[in-house]
Amino acid sequence: MNTRITALMIAMMFVGTTGSALADHDYRTARSDRAMYDYAKVISSQPIVNHVTVRTPVRECWEEMQYYTVDRRARHGGGSTLVGALIGGVIGHQFGSGRGNDAATVAGTLIGAAVGSDAARQRHDGHDVERIARPVERCETRYQSRREERIDGYRVTYRYHGQKYVTEMPYDPGRRIRVRVDVRPAG
Repeated sequence: MNTRITALMIAMMFVGTTGSALADHDYRTARSDRAMYDYAKVISSQPIVNHVTVRTPVRECWEEMQYYTVDRRARHGGGSTLVGALIGGVIGHQFGSGRGNDAATVAGTLIGAAVGSDAARQRHDGHDVERIARPVERCETRYQSRREERIDGYRVTYRYHGQKYVTEMPYDPGRRIRVRVDVRPAG
């Protein structure tokens, strides 16, 4: 029984010295940093508001009519010109003899081609060029500007040991704020 009591007393002494050794260790760490931390009561926290202009792209699309022309003469005029040239060449060949016959044939061919082309143009007059409309989508990006309020931080007033202090923080700290206390000898 005595050995149990002795062992229990030795264990209690060991625990007691270990706690004070740990406390001394924490004290030395805090002392070498020369800073301690505490909490102060927040008196007020006011947002610091900044007004900014925000530009947003907006794509606007609409439909326009696009007009273009189609030339129908090219399709019909070629055949009429060719037929006119053949008929003119045959008629021209009927006149003259020898070299005059060749010249009359060439002249008849040219005159017949011109007459055939004119006839085709007159036949399709008013229908030779057609104007066609088709819808086309057009788009454009424009920018809309608007003013916004942005909170850049908070102006915090707090009280620590009867003194008022003011600081700026990036967030609202709530009802209390953690403060660093630096205690040094005045020397």
